[in-house]
Amino acid sequence: MIVDNKDNDTTPLGISRRWIIKLGLLTAATCLIPCKALASVADFFSNERALCLHNMHTEDKIEAVYWQNGNYIPEVLNKINILFRDHYTEKVATIDKKLLDLLSAIQAKLKSTEPFQIISGYRSPETNTLLRKKSSGVAKNSMHMLGKAVDFRIPGFSLSDVRNAASELQAGGVGYYAKSNFVHVDVGEVRYW
Repeated sequence: MIVDNKDNDTTPLGISRRWIIKLGLLTAATCLIPCKALASVADFFSNERALCLHNMHTEDKIEAVYWQNGNYIPEVLNKINILFRDHYTEKVATIDKKLLDLLSAIQAKLKSTEPFQIISGYRSPETNTLLRKKSSGVAKNSMHMLGKAVDFRIPGFSLSDVRNAASELQAGGVGYYAKSNFVHVDVGEVRYW
């Protein structure tokens, strides 16, 4: 049987020629990615994602797998929500999973086994208002109030190394606060300060 593919632009196996060209270009582009970058990506997309966190105000600590075999683990997420709580009011909120994934990606990029020292996680509107009165560096509509931001440092890594790793991921906002000894990351628009 002879198949005329001029009209539908596919091979006799039903595969589009455009698809074959795209696959070839993607394969060629993959060869241009440095092995180190691929290793970081592979670490992040493994079967497990774990975080080691230490809240510097409450002394709460957790080291746990929060994502396994394509699923988030609700019990661990609840513990992380508590660790990220507003230490002024003790209010707990749901922390955005994208923020946890961003921290995991930073950890993989730095190849760190050290705990993230959390300075500020979730912030209630009341606490945000209080902090705005004390400091000009607190945003009125802070992403902290949405559970989408965290201020932290990682022992053994300079703030500039942490900032650079977070910036290279281009996954949200990255703030560098050298005088206060922390880096801010959020999962909002990509921006740097």
